[in-house]
Amino acid sequence: MTFEAILPELKKGAKIIREGWGGFELYVTLVEGEVYQDAPVTPYFLIKTSDEGFSSFAPTVCDILADDWKLVE
Repeated sequence: MTFEAILPELKKGAKIIREGWGGFELYVTLVEGEVYQDAPVTPYFLIKTSDEGFSSFAPTVCDILADDWKLVE
């Protein structure tokens, strides 16, 4: 799938990943509705990796143009 095609699923709460990644990355998820110091936080992506917790994720141009995105169960 393209990033454009999978983005609506991500917005619905789905977890996604690229098939071209090596397996260290488990999934990307969208976080929204957070509040920090009584102020709303804008939505952001997190990536879950196999050895750490979560890290922030910003797709690269290559990620956005890739067509190997898939849903993760």
